[in-house]
Amino acid sequence: MSHVNILGIRLSAINMDSTLDQMSCWIEQQIRSYVVTCPVYTVMMCRKDAALRKIVNRAGIVTPDGMPLVFLSHLLGHRNVTRVYGPDLLLAFSALSAQKGYTNYFYGGAAGVPEKLAETLTRRFPGLRVAGTYSPPFRVLPPQEDQAIIEQINAATPDVVWVGLGSPKQDRWMAEHRDQLKAPVLVGVGAAFDFLTGRVPQAPYWMQQHALEWLFRLGTEPRRLWRRYIIYNPLFLLFIAMQFTHLRQFPIEE
Repeated sequence: MSHVNILGIRLSAINMDSTLDQMSCWIEQQIRSYVVTCPVYTVMMCRKDAALRKIVNRAGIVTPDGMPLVFLSHLLGHRNVTRVYGPDLLLAFSALSAQKGYTNYFYGGAAGVPEKLAETLTRRFPGLRVAGTYSPPFRVLPPQEDQAIIEQINAATPDVVWVGLGSPKQDRWMAEHRDQLKAPVLVGVGAAFDFLTGRVPQAPYWMQQHALEWLFRLGTEPRRLWRRYIIYNPLFLLFIAMQFTHLRQFPIEE
């Protein structure tokens, strides 16, 4: 799969159709992999954490979840790249699953949220098969409890496990549990569970397409998100300028 180097992250040069095709291929061939939906924030977290950087770079797909990453991919010669946003990917694959019979498991969100998500999606996509749901507690799980959850997911035999824990927690979770889970595909989709159930308001489409979603989210959740956008967005622009002017090298590490 073609990729672009964005501050040392192996960003897949991909669009929605090719992402769906690759996920379907993994399911049909029973190949185990995971998908990181990667916004600017995840890129910046990877700059701070070498272990996280390796986790992201080992993913089968690292989607351009934010428009700045799409624009940069175009500048680097990959004009086919479009945004593959977590909530949109979940919707698109749900439609495909309803056609092909793929089974889906929803892991993450607050109590009741994954169940509401399953209800919302099955109503929207008749025929969608939900293998199960689970809302994990907001604490570190002891090994025995964690293993019980893994066994519960495996017993449900899903084709895809959708992980809504937020980045970078969901990325670490997928990497840590990839070998234990039998489902071919794991996908981290950030706040998609909250957006699609209406628990958190989603930015208007025009703001999403013009790289202004961050401004909407900052306005709706300033206390939680101010650091993500006020500090890391300018740092991202600085580091990108350094990469593009060759003032600093950002090699891809695995």
